[in-house]
Amino acid sequence: MAHLSAIDYATASEDIRAEHDRELKLRGRMTNMKRILLHSPAAHRIYAEWFTLRDLLKPTLDDRAIWLFSKAIAETMRAEVPVTFFRRALIESGLDPEAIAPTADEALLMRFGKTVAADANAVPDETWGALKARYDETLLVNLTAFAGIMVATCVFTNAVKVDLDPELERYRRYSPSPLVGEGGSAR
Repeated sequence: MAHLSAIDYATASEDIRAEHDRELKLRGRMTNMKRILLHSPAAHRIYAEWFTLRDLLKPTLDDRAIWLFSKAIAETMRAEVPVTFFRRALIESGLDPEAIAPTADEALLMRFGKTVAADANAVPDETWGALKARYDETLLVNLTAFAGIMVATCVFTNAVKVDLDPELERYRRYSPSPLVGEGGSAR
């Protein structure tokens, strides 16, 4: 159970309702994480910049690359809500998340994402060299900022213990899972 409650639209302030309505108009759905973030419309808007950065990556990176990059970050941070969100995206696009053979570019992005999530100080020079050989600096700034928002999303969902959205339940990975430690116990 989440440590923080979701907003109650009926009793919420006008600014919270306005931000709620704006989010629904923009994206058509309201997740458990967003319902909690809406206690602070400013915090909600900051986390929603994930979508802005994703759109800036899309001319160069396709959805699959972005989903694999994001999932790699979420798995490294053991963040079930984001992992399951990206599993759904992959499955609904016809892919098996456990059987994807990443392209060289996707594997590079996944390595970068995992390293940023585990220890951003430890990104090897070779990884940066490979990224710089493929992408311009504007994309790399957007990619790194996007990774930062993914890390923040994982921190938020983990710290608050955001409940998995019911529509994600069937996409949850059960076993073996990078979200489960030895002996099957959750980390």
